[in-house]
Amino acid sequence: MNQLDFNGRHAVVTGGATGLGFGIAQRLIASGGSVTLWDRDEEAAAKAAESLGARAFALKVDVSQHASVTQAIAATLAHAPRIDALVNSAGITGPNTKLWDYPVDAWREVMEVNINGVFLCCREVVAQMRRQGRSSEGGGYGRIVNIASVAGKEGNPNASAYSASKAAVIGLTKSLGKELADTGIRVNCVTPAAVKTAIFDQMTPEHIAFMLSKIPMGHFGTVEEVAAMVGWLCTEDCSFSTGAVFDLSGGRSTY
Repeated sequence: MNQLDFNGRHAVVTGGATGLGFGIAQRLIASGGSVTLWDRDEEAAAKAAESLGARAFALKVDVSQHASVTQAIAATLAHAPRIDALVNSAGITGPNTKLWDYPVDAWREVMEVNINGVFLCCREVVAQMRRQGRSSEGGGYGRIVNIASVAGKEGNPNASAYSASKAAVIGLTKSLGKELADTGIRVNCVTPAAVKTAIFDQMTPEHIAFMLSKIPMGHFGTVEEVAAMVGWLCTEDCSFSTGAVFDLSGGRSTY
């Protein structure tokens, strides 16, 4: 494992109890930092934090609810003086079905978590980051990494809500990155192809097979590979990239 420098920094990782969020939290702690896991599964988040050690904390947070996010900011700052990085990893896939058969309530739920949740977390954390003194890059300091998906670039069939929500995450990232470009805050996103985590439990075997067939490398990505890139994006070394989209698709993406 290459050593990243996140010494003395603190990160908030949404959806941090399992999957990509947990793997990213592991990498940031291994890089010298501390993390607060935000997850709506309170028990799972507490167990995850316990397994990560003394530099991990857990909070029950529903990122789709504004009040929950604002309360989580205050609770996080009660044990961490700063939020140096925000990783928006919380997400759901929704059902695999044709758009004309897509349940309206399921569509709304995917949007609430996958894009409205990213908006709310960015909105509240950016306000804190802008107050965090000055860096050599300008006012404030922070790193924001949004977990999008190759589906947001290409659109996966039978996953219209997920694809649309992840395309929106890409657009939000580009917009916010430009808005904060004259500060010390950098905003980027990653677009993984399928990474085998518990989120696969929400998908049909046919959809999983479809995703694998699109990856030229012939295998799914690993949590560790995603965590390595996200970890770097959370460091000061990521200084001249903002509003950018970093590919993690095993060769699938063509742009």
